[in-house]
Order: sequence, then C-alpha cells, then structure tokens
Amino acid sequence: MFSVKFLWLLTVAALLMVGYVRSDGDEKAEDSEGDTPEGDTPEEGKEEPDVLVLTKENFDETIDKHDNIMVEFYAPWCGHCKTLEPEYAKAAKVLKMWDPPVPLAKVDATVETELASRFEVSGYPTIKFFKKGVPYDFDDGRNMEGLIRYVKDRASPDWKPPPDAVVTLTKDTFKDFINNNELSLVEFYAPWCGHCKALAPAYEKAAKQLSIQTDPIPLAKVDATVETELASEYEVSGYPTLFLFRKGKKYEYNGPRDENGIVNYLIKQQGEASKLKLSVKDVKSSMKPSEIFVMGFFDNLNDPKLRIYMDAANTMREEFNFGHTLDPAIADAFKTNPGTVLVFNPERFYTKYEPKWHIMKLDDVEDEGDIVEFVRKREVPLVGQYTANNIKQYQKYRPLCFVFYTVDWSFDHREATQLWRNKVAKIANNHKEVKFAIADEDEHSHLIAEFGLEDSGEEINIACYGPDGKKYPMEPMEEWEDDEVEEFITKMKKGKLTPHLKSQPVPKRNDGPVKTVVAKSFDKIVKDKSKDVLIELYAPWCGHCKQLEPIYKDLATKVKKEKNIVIAKMDATANDVPELYKAEGFPTIYFAPSNNKDAPLKYSGGRTVDDFMKYLKEHATVAFKGKDEL
Repeated sequence: MFSVKFLWLLTVAALLMVGYVRSDGDEKAEDSEGDTPEGDTPEEGKEEPDVLVLTKENFDETIDKHDNIMVEFYAPWCGHCKTLEPEYAKAAKVLKMWDPPVPLAKVDATVETELASRFEVSGYPTIKFFKKGVPYDFDDGRNMEGLIRYVKDRASPDWKPPPDAVVTLTKDTFKDFINNNELSLVEFYAPWCGHCKALAPAYEKAAKQLSIQTDPIPLAKVDATVETELASEYEVSGYPTLFLFRKGKKYEYNGPRDENGIVNYLIKQQGEASKLKLSVKDVKSSMKPSEIFVMGFFDNLNDPKLRIYMDAANTMREEFNFGHTLDPAIADAFKTNPGTVLVFNPERFYTKYEPKWHIMKLDDVEDEGDIVEFVRKREVPLVGQYTANNIKQYQKYRPLCFVFYTVDWSFDHREATQLWRNKVAKIANNHKEVKFAIADEDEHSHLIAEFGLEDSGEEINIACYGPDGKKYPMEPMEEWEDDEVEEFITKMKKGKLTPHLKSQPVPKRNDGPVKTVVAKSFDKIVKDKSKDVLIELYAPWCGHCKQLEPIYKDLATKVKKEKNIVIAKMDATANDVPELYKAEGFPTIYFAPSNNKDAPLKYSGGRTVDDFMKYLKEHATVAFKGKDEL
C-alpha cells in the first residue's frame, strides 16, 4: 500500500515534469523564475531558489550533511554550462520534492579554484555525485531526464559502485597478467600524482569499453610507490607511465590519454603489424607514393629471424607499413633472397643520388633493435616532403632544412614541383649530415612565420633548424642560385649565422610578484645561476592557465621576500622557447635549479599554493626560508 504522502509527492513531481517539458521553448520565462529580487543577494549555501550555491566555506559541511548530493562545477563564460543551467534547475526542483530529497548544488570553479583543483576539474561543466561523501563522475545525459535518471539509480540505498574494470597488479600477479594476454596496457602511477588522478576516470571508462570487445583488451595499473621493485625493473621515472605488452613483451605507449583515444588506439594495436604478402602485385599495392615501405623475405614460418622481424615491426607499427613473404618468386622480383629486409624509398621521392631500396641481410641480426636501427636510418629520403603526418620523424633531426614553395602533386603541376625538389637534391647530396625536406608554403605558413619569412613574397624560401636547434632563415632569393644556397648551408653548419628569435618586447617594468619572461629575456631571468626559477609556459586562450593564474600569483606573493626564488611566466605562443624547456601542452611548468639550468625539472605536482610551496622547499638549491622545517 502506498502512503497518501507518497502518492501526493508522486503527483506533484509528475505535474512538474509535464510542465517543464512543455516550457522548454520558453527560455526567458524559465530564467525569470530564478531571478533574485532587486537588492537581495542569495545567501551562500541557501537555495537559489532550487540549486545550492557552494563555496570553500560551506562545501564540506554541505556534502557531509547529505547522504546523496549532486554538484556542478561551472564557469560563468562556458557555453555548455549556460545550456545546462535551465535543465539543471528543472531537475533540482523535481529532486527536492523526493522523500528524502536529493539536493543539486553548483560551484563557480573560476572563483573557487581550490575546490576545482581538489576535485581535478579540467573542463566545464564537470558534474560530481557524492554518496556518503564519496564523489562519482556523472556519465548520463545533460538534460533534466538524464540528471534525474542518474540520481534515481545512485540514490537508492542498495546501489553499490560496480567493480573496477582496471585490474590492480602486484609483483605476485604482474608476470602472469602480461604473459597470459595477447595485448594489454599497464599504467604505473603514484596516488599523489595530479596527472594520474586526471587520467583515472578516462582509463577506467576505456577499460570498461575494451572489456566487452569481441577480443577483450585488459587494462591494468600498478601503484609504483608500493611496487617499487616492478617500477625499478621497468625503469619508471615519472607518473603516469604506460606500457603496452604483447605476450609479455614491453612496448612504449604513445597513444592518447582520453577514453575514446585509448580505446581506438588499442584496437588498432591488435594483431601483428606486418601482413603476409602473397604476390608481387600485393607488395606494390601496399606501397604509398610518399611513405617508405618495409618488406621482410623469409623461406619458412619457423625461421627465428621472422619473429625478430615481426617484433621490430610491432615496435614501429605507428610509423611505417610492413609486409613479409615466404614466396621465392616475390624475392626474385625484387632481386633479393630469403633472410633479408628491404626498405623501399617512396617512388615520388626517387633521385639519382640514392637507391630505390635499401637491403639488410639478417645473418648477423641478434635482436629487433638491429632492424629498428636500420629502418630508422632510412626513414626519410634525401629530399622528402614535410607534412602533418611525418612531423615526428623530421623533428628529431638537427640540422633540418626546409625549402618552402607551392608543392602541388596534381598532374598539371607535378613537373614544376619535382623540378624544384631536384634542385634541392643536388644541394642535399653535398651535405648528407643535414636533413632536407620540401614543404608547401600554404600548409606551413605558420612555420614560415616562425622563421620570420612571412613577408618574403618570393617564390621559394629556405630556413633551417641549426645543429644548436636555433632558427636560421635564409635571405630570400629572387632567383635560385646554387652557390648562394651552398654558402648559406655551410655557414649554418659552422655556426656563423645569427639566429632568428621570435619574442615579445622586453617589459619596461617587471616588478610584479610574477616575473614576465620573453624570449629575449629568457637567459637573463630563467638561466640566472644565482636563482632557482619556477617558470610557467602558458597560452592566453588556455582555460587551465586562466584557472591557475590567481593561484600562481598568490604563490609568487608568498615567496616575494625570498631573493633567490623567482616565480615567472612566459607566453609560449608568442615567444620562442628553448628546446630544453619545450611546452608539452598548457600550462607546462619547469623548475630551473640554480646549479643546473640545462636540466630543468618538469613540475607534475598539485596546483594549489601549498603544493607549490612544498615542492619549492623540497627542491630549492639556494637559501629558502623554512626549507629546513620540512
């Protein structure tokens, strides 16, 4: 038998839901219901009218007070938050009528930065559901129905969180896990690591997705602060560190760190990288006009060198395409024998200065590293093309020279494109220690601007990263002259050119708590050997950087009296950053100790003032007030 009170509440809730569904198209009317009378300000923690407003002063008390409560972390300027706002208010009005009621609350994460940092808020809106004080990530629809459905399920007294899809490993279970799975992913983490905490929800969701695939791929984790022997064995030096394992064999994980990215990456990793080729036509159809192709030739499946080759292919599977064959007729077609590996140059980039393919005999090969080294030494032709797809291959080379012009491989323009490339090849053949690449001037206009050549106006432009990693643009030529190009390349190699430096103007005044650094003042401030420097590399458009700004300023104010500690920041989008201090996302923070400016430490700790203070006190190499108190 239902109680009269319960039936009354059910009727009211139903009427409210019907009313809100009908008024979805009338945003203005909905918004007016939440207006605060002129002169009144909603009291923190009180209804506004149906959504609680939380701050650091009332947050913990409010969470502890309710067995079930939902909290939205938002930013006032966030479009998604504005879209959610009326739906959130509708759900709040319905849920407050439940018996017992389930309150909905919100936190302005741009004001309550400590709360946002505490709950690893990295995007807006972020919604957390607290059950007896334990937070869970919201993962339903961002509308009234989705919010209510999620709360209805989680608020039940019988609800328990499902078991983790990520397997927790110890030294006793680790070997069996990696050896018994065809493919697996293992994360080494530290409980205190902010990046590990940020990864955890996506890692768990990816594990759930991959566990229900036709061929499941298990994900696991190891607490490296507890399993120190395992961490040492696998040379874990930072957190989180992820490794792929194929039947116990370790490979670097170079994939994304979001849920869908992890899932898609691992699905592509299934199976062997090298595919069996059954005909010459099959081999040729696997060759792409602008990429190298690697082919292994064997006479039987039991050849131990075949397994070594397959392991090498798996190591490089994200970089190149691989094939193998057991057919002697295919080996004859390419004038080779079983027990060899051929690296085919891309047909589009053939020149008279290099062979069409490179041959490696496997007689003396002992492990996959020999094959990997052979392939990578031939991964780019004498003069290839620099594109978005091969940036990683080219960027590891120094010196590296770009020749910018209109690169067009369509039938009508192919001849002109090759004409210019052949001119470059003639120069490149005389400077084998320098890597050369042609680059389309429209596709890489940003790179041209990086070298300060955006106003050149000439048909062709040349610019190089020197042996020192600095930028060296060549004075634009009206006509191509071999001698001028030769002279430029020779001077660049010998360090006789003045590098180009992209920099904002040096500030006339720089007496604020956070020192502003530009490229022209980097050495003077950051590389000052009398001071320890914490330098933040930021982007003006970065939301995380904006969130960090008041915290970073508070930190700088707190240590302002410390004459040997400098808190600094630099706009990495408007200034050249030294290679050792490269920005890997925003914000990127480095600690440059006074005694080793050429080995900066990348900061990966928490982002509260206390976190930064603890780090500085632990790492300071100069006098620091209170350092000995730790």
